[in-house]
Amino acid sequence: MPFHTTFDGTDIYYKDWGAGRPVVLSHGWPLSSDSWEAQQQFLATHGYRVVAHDRRGHGRSSQTWSGNEMNTYADDLAGLIEHLDLREITLIGFSTGGGEVARYVGRHGTDRVAQIVLVSAVPPFMLRTEDNPGGVPVEVFDGIRAASLADRSQTYRDLADGPFFGNNRPDQHPSQGMRDAFWRQGLQSGAHNAYECIAAFSATDFRDDLDAFDVPTLIVHGDDDQVVPFEVGGKASAARIADARLTVYPGAPHGITDTHKEELNKDLLVFLDSHIGS
Repeated sequence: MPFHTTFDGTDIYYKDWGAGRPVVLSHGWPLSSDSWEAQQQFLATHGYRVVAHDRRGHGRSSQTWSGNEMNTYADDLAGLIEHLDLREITLIGFSTGGGEVARYVGRHGTDRVAQIVLVSAVPPFMLRTEDNPGGVPVEVFDGIRAASLADRSQTYRDLADGPFFGNNRPDQHPSQGMRDAFWRQGLQSGAHNAYECIAAFSATDFRDDLDAFDVPTLIVHGDDDQVVPFEVGGKASAARIADARLTVYPGAPHGITDTHKEELNKDLLVFLDSHIGS
């Protein structure tokens, strides 16, 4: 299996499919690159080289004790990009992966980046604070932490069977296989890594990172996202990023990479093909 070894000896697993201008996919919590299979296969068959990695502590990558925060995630991503010498990249981040992409831009710039896509992403800032009164109360994230310590397996079951795919809504019917895949990927992550990642995705302020975006950016978000509410995530990011394109999926849940994969794949391909020189 292909691995890249980072500055601190962490082995980052990645999949490298197809040929053409590169697309790099960053996954959500507590998942792995497997969560991108529909997009990776589709884009690779449409003329792109698509790279998807397992974040440290997730999937098949090393379960490190330290480095479970956004700066290190972004540096790991930068190391992989440099290792593969990727240029003119479209960076696509889902949920927590959207934070990883944003922090990459904030720390490493856009010299290698042609486009950015944020899908159901956590930026600009999820946590409610004095200067972010519209955010999500810390008690919500404390509840996820407590549940993870009490029964991590059941916590992932509850997320998959409830808000992640909108299974608690009468008009959403995610398959059992889709929900089982979330649970399987979640348990493949390290318990310590996944626990610390809750703070990484919820309490990291990405507002300055978004201000550094200077390439075409597409934002895709469902307006019934119960994990990263649309007003907190996609709507707020679109208002902050200059000339960002906002695409809203009416009634869609958080996990649109699966529940709305045909629509998302089409929108991604249109955006990718709009890049001059593709």
